[in-house]
Amino acid sequence: MAFYRSLGSIPPKRHTQHRTPSGALYYEELMGEEGFSSDSSLLYHTGVPSAIVDATGWDLPGQETTENRPLMPRHLKLHELTSNDWKAVDAVTGRRLVLGNGDVRISYVAAGEASPLYRNAIGDECVYVESGEATVETVFGVLPARQGDYVILPRATTHRWIPTGDEPVRLYAIEANSHIAPPKRYLSRYGQLLEHAPYCERDLHGPAEPLLAEGTDVEVLVKHRGSRGITGTRYVYATHPFDVVGWDGCLYPYTFNIADFEPITGRVHQPPPVHQVFEGNNFVVCNFVPRKVDYHPLSIPVPYYHSNVDSDEVMFYCGGNYEARKGSGIAQGSISLHPGGHSHGPQPGAVERSLGAEFFDELAVMVDTFRPLELGEGGLASEDPAYAWTWAGRGPSA
Repeated sequence: MAFYRSLGSIPPKRHTQHRTPSGALYYEELMGEEGFSSDSSLLYHTGVPSAIVDATGWDLPGQETTENRPLMPRHLKLHELTSNDWKAVDAVTGRRLVLGNGDVRISYVAAGEASPLYRNAIGDECVYVESGEATVETVFGVLPARQGDYVILPRATTHRWIPTGDEPVRLYAIEANSHIAPPKRYLSRYGQLLEHAPYCERDLHGPAEPLLAEGTDVEVLVKHRGSRGITGTRYVYATHPFDVVGWDGCLYPYTFNIADFEPITGRVHQPPPVHQVFEGNNFVVCNFVPRKVDYHPLSIPVPYYHSNVDSDEVMFYCGGNYEARKGSGIAQGSISLHPGGHSHGPQPGAVERSLGAEFFDELAVMVDTFRPLELGEGGLASEDPAYAWTWAGRGPSA
C-alpha cells in the first residue's frame, strides 16, 4: 500500500546503527516486493529474524481441485461447511478450499480458536469478515477485525487470527498468487487515491503501534510453492517473530470496511467495474453495497443478461436482499459461480419486479478471474445441484 507510515522506534536514517537501551544493535529487516523495485518497509527486531532452529513439513488441508466439467453455473452454500465444534477450529488450518486456479484460491472458515502463527509466502491475502470479530496479530502490530472488514495481509507477513466474542468469526479468504492493491485507475502516478476513487486513505486502517512479544522456539506455519504445487513447512524460530520495536515504509497490513465504500451510480445500469475495490494478477475484487439504483425514468435496475467471455464470476452473498437472484435458492452465505462461456443474469420475473425500484439493500463480494476456476473440496461439499436449472424451471430429468 503506497503511502508511508512509521511506528515505534526507528533510527533517523535507514541502514544505520540502531541500538537498544543496553547498547546492543537491533536487527534491521527489509520486507519488500518485486526484488527491491517496489513497495517496502524496514522492521527493527530485537532478535535475528532469520534464526530458525528446526524445519519440518506441514501437511496443508486439501488443496486439490476438480475441473468444472460439464461447464455449469454453480451455487455453493458455504454455511454448510460450518463445523458443530467451530470453537475448536482456527482461521488458518480450518480453511476449506472452495474454488481455485493458478492465480487465486478462495477458502471459507468459521473459527473460534486462535490460529497458529502463519505466513503465506505465495501471495497476498484479502480476507473478508462475513460476521464475528477477531484480533489479527502481525509482525507489524495488531489489527482489530470486525464484520465487513477486508483484512489485507501482504505476502510473507507473519500473523495469527484470534477470534473474540461468543460467535464464530466467519472468514472468506481470497489468497492470491500475486500482490493485491487498489485498482491502478484509482491512483495517481505517485500512488495517492484520486478524487474519483470510491474510498480514500482515511478509510484504510493499519496497526497503531508495534506488538512486542517474547519467547523462544516459536513455531510458524509457512505456505509456499513446491515442485508439485502448494506445500507447507513448519519453522521453529529461536526468538519470537513479533519482536519488532519499530518499522516504517509503505508495505504493511491494513483493514478496509465495506461500509466505507462509496458506490458509483448512474441513470442507467452501471457495469461491474464501478464496484471494484481491489485487483491482483488475473483477477479483480468488487463490492455490491446498499445504494441508490438507476434513475432514468425507463431504467431496468437489475443487471442485463451477460456472457463472461473472458472471465469466471464468483459472487459471495453476505447481506441484504439480492434482487436479481430471488427464486434461485441463493441466500446469506451463498456463492454463485458463473463461468466463462455461460450467459447468465436475473432469475425469471426479477426484471419486472425491479421496475420502479429506487434503492437496493444488498451486500456481496465479487471475484472475477481471467482463468477458469476449479472446484475445491469445500466447493464440492457445499453445492446445490438444482441451481443450474433455475432459469428454465426444469432439469435434464424433467
